[in-house]
This record gives sequence, structure tokens and C-alpha cells, in this order.
Amino acid sequence: MTTTAVRTATPEASPQTKRFLPWLIAISFFMQSLDTTILNTAVPVVSQDLHVAPLAMRSVLAVYTLSLAVFIPISGWVADRFGTRRVFAWAIGLFTLGSVLCGLCSDLHLLVACRVLQGIGGAMMVPVGRLTLVRTFAKSELVQAMSFVAVPGLAGPMVGPLAGGLIVASLSWRFIFFLNLPIGLVGLVLVLMYLPDYREQSRRRLDVLGFVLFGAGTSGVQVKPIPVSEAKLENVYPPKPFMGA
Repeated sequence: MTTTAVRTATPEASPQTKRFLPWLIAISFFMQSLDTTILNTAVPVVSQDLHVAPLAMRSVLAVYTLSLAVFIPISGWVADRFGTRRVFAWAIGLFTLGSVLCGLCSDLHLLVACRVLQGIGGAMMVPVGRLTLVRTFAKSELVQAMSFVAVPGLAGPMVGPLAGGLIVASLSWRFIFFLNLPIGLVGLVLVLMYLPDYREQSRRRLDVLGFVLFGAGTSGVQVKPIPVSEAKLENVYPPKPFMGA
């Protein structure tokens, strides 16, 4: 038997909410996309600090995008089940917590686990933010709002390597992750103040089997065994670059 989802009646968003909501979602998009590339230029420094080979750092880079890909599909169900405001607040909190824990890590495996936590939070921010925009703005205003929040998301991956290089050159690589702490705290306050709360009255069941199969398939596509030649270099530092005359 199929169930028809009925959306709870919500009052029309105030002009103040419509003014702050695109900025809030744009900043969250920027945070999420920035962390896909900001660590790339810091790999040599991080690997040396963690006493691992640079090749071992690829799991830290890949697991974040993998977590995004796996958990984005269930974000809509989670938002309809628990409400957009609660889910978005938890997403920002989880992303910020994961960022702080990444900055405190001194072990590669812990860093990978914290990047997964960070990716789960990021996976919930983008779709739930777009869903909130669709339900808040009228069709005549939606294109402008969507265009506004899309620009920071596109700029994040381009700014990431430059920002990561500057942070590593002037500070510590840990500030790459600590940078998200003040932004996340401000965003969390703004979410509780201005983000509308939309949810569905009917409770649809989550397709757990489909989610597991999708996650396993996505992980299988992106993760491959480490070749023997690379495995032998796991704990070996790369040679110093040859300095010509």
C-alpha cells in the first residue's frame, strides 16, 4: 500500500527570513565544497607530521567525497522525517565537530574517521538547504535564490587549494580544519533563528536495502586495492628533490 506524504502547513516566510536564508545556505555550500580540495596542497606537510607516506593520505582525501556521495541520497528522507531546521542544525554541528576533531588528530586512521564524520554533516547541508529554498521562495523568486547560493559552491573547490597552501605556509595545517569552527558556530545560531522548519506529516519507510546497496556500490567504484609497489612505500618518506646546478 502506498502512502501519500502530506506536508505540514507552515506560515509564509517573513521578509527577514528570505533575506538571511540565501546567505546562510550559500555559506554552508561554500564550507562543504571548500573542504573537498583545501587539504590537497597540504598533503606533504600533513603526511610528514603524521609520519606516513604521502600516498597514504589519499584515503583522507577520498573518504570525504565518498561520505558525501553515500549520505546525500537519504538527506531528503531525514529532513521530511525530523524537520529541515533540526536536520540542518545537526548537519552544521556535525560538520563543525568533525572539522575540529580532524584538526586535533595525530593519527592517520583517526583522521580518516573524523573526515567521514565531517562528510556526513556536509552531505546533509547541501540537499536540505536546497529543499528549504524550494519550499520558502515562490517560483518567481526561486531561480534568483538558487543562482545566488550556487556561486559559492562552485567557487569553493577553486579557492580550496590556494587557501590550504596559504594556511600551511603561514600557520599549521590544523588551522585548515579549525577555520570551520567560527563559521559553523555563527551558522548554527543563524539556523536556529531564521531557517524555516518543514517536515512531512506521514512517515515513509526508509529503503534501507537500497541505501546499503548504493553505499556499497559507490564505495566499490571509488575504492580500489593498493598496489604492492605502493604498499611497500607506506611508511617511507619520499626522497628529497634533486637540486640542479
